[in-house]
Amino acid sequence: MARTLDHIVLCVDDLERARQSYRDLGFTLTPPAIHPFGTRNSLVQFAGRNFLELLALNDAAAIPPHDFPERFSFAAESAAFMRRHGEGMSMLVFAGDDARADVAEFRAKGLTTYAPVDFGRDATLPDGSIARVGFSLAFVTDVAMPDVSFFTCQQRHAPELFWKSDYQAHANGAVRLTEIVLSAEVPRAHEAFLARLTGGVVGGDEAVMTVGDASDRITVMTPSRLAERFPELAGSGAGELPRFRAYRVEVGDLAVAEAVLRANRVAYRKVETSLVVAPTAAHGVVVEFAEA
Repeated sequence: MARTLDHIVLCVDDLERARQSYRDLGFTLTPPAIHPFGTRNSLVQFAGRNFLELLALNDAAAIPPHDFPERFSFAAESAAFMRRHGEGMSMLVFAGDDARADVAEFRAKGLTTYAPVDFGRDATLPDGSIARVGFSLAFVTDVAMPDVSFFTCQQRHAPELFWKSDYQAHANGAVRLTEIVLSAEVPRAHEAFLARLTGGVVGGDEAVMTVGDASDRITVMTPSRLAERFPELAGSGAGELPRFRAYRVEVGDLAVAEAVLRANRVAYRKVETSLVVAPTAAHGVVVEFAEA
């Protein structure tokens, strides 16, 4: 079975500033939470059971270093990404229900993986109470894509402690994260890795490769085709290693999403079937709103 999108990790300089930017985009955000390894986050949950994670560094002294080849440090990688690139999407996460089984599967497929990472944190619920939630992560990297990382996320708590309808009601009508867009000079060079990682069906052509179906898709585009789809990214990707550049969110009514952007004075570009927000307004990544 093909893996499904769980969430993205969007590294930001200032969590509160980023939270306000995403409120201006029409999203509802969870209260900030602190990780035990030196980072803090705030989430945009969707009724479609995936989410966006805004992530900022919190305590440099608490960040554990990588311990290759055995252990991968989520926080160290996030800090390194910020040093190299500033704000932007650093990691793509797939849903999982057994991190240890995922590690075994990835190793059997010849992918570079690491020991599972187990951790817990406090989560603030809509009524203000605090619940303890736990996660297990199975990381995967690829030497051909050193600026991006992947992992599966197993939630080790009762689902009702995490998924809250109050946090899933968005002014822009967002219901699900459906597509992630990467730039790569030669998309097909990454076909084997992404196919083994996701189990998704590969389609497209030499300039635009797709992996997975329309509701859980990774799209890899050459820099020139990226600029055609997103003129906001013209000049990005040429001569660079693969990077996450954009994500697509399904909304119930495009007119509702547009009204929110207009009311909050967020610049956007309207195309036939979507609204596109530039990386300058979304902390280093293009956001595309589209109806199902």
